[in-house]
Amino acid sequence: MNADLHCHSTVSDGQLTPAAVAQLAKAGGVTLWALTDHDVLGGQREAREAAEALGMRYLSGVEISVTWASRTVHIVGLHVDPECAALVDGLARTRDGRAARAEAMGERLGELGIPDAYAGALQYVSNPDLISRTHFARFLVASGRAQNTQDAFSRWLGDGKPGYVAHRWAKLADAVAWIKAAGGEAIIAHPGRYAYTQLEFDTLFGEFIDLGGKAIEVVTGSHTPDQYVEYAAVARRFGFEASRGSDFHAPGPDAIEPGTLPPLPSDLKPVWERWL
Repeated sequence: MNADLHCHSTVSDGQLTPAAVAQLAKAGGVTLWALTDHDVLGGQREAREAAEALGMRYLSGVEISVTWASRTVHIVGLHVDPECAALVDGLARTRDGRAARAEAMGERLGELGIPDAYAGALQYVSNPDLISRTHFARFLVASGRAQNTQDAFSRWLGDGKPGYVAHRWAKLADAVAWIKAAGGEAIIAHPGRYAYTQLEFDTLFGEFIDLGGKAIEVVTGSHTPDQYVEYAAVARRFGFEASRGSDFHAPGPDAIEPGTLPPLPSDLKPVWERWL
């Protein structure tokens, strides 16, 4: 099973439409696919119709922004009902404040000698209510202030960096509850991206389990190969099921495209087995 269960489209901060991402996934050999846009479900119908027309199995998905221990964590929900009122309403509340935060980030970057950053980021946004750090990263790359989006986050936009502005996202308990109310399963996305101590990680994983969470991403485009090994070990230690996804946002020389990652370690239980 070539599963890619973490991708983004123009509905949030990706550069391709849901249908175009589906075509790229098919070209990469994906057989089970999910579109998981940030805090929004608007691309689900297009994604499902495109996937099924191409002969891929499809899981509805979303990636929810959560604040935990003063940092941002992303929780992927898979096999969710896109019409579930609890999930739809919760995501709407989570999106509130994105625009104000983006304006504050633009002001912060202006103070750092980067004028018109907010207007520059808006050039890459299809829906201003969903403006994100990724859109600012694309502006920084285009204006020659960063080599690529990863460099933009490392230098300017990551947690604690000069251009970062904190925002209070959903609570972990709420995000997991919304996903479960929608009939889905919650997965901690790309845990290797979070700058927590070992004690904090253990606490996060323990709380997630207590809330009903059962899986983490192990093989993801946001992990290094060494982190595949590290988080496979975490999955074994905590009894997590494992997920796999490119975290694809845009084509380019540094992009991890859907379907191109190595398989999960054979001793881990794939999260998708429950739906096959």
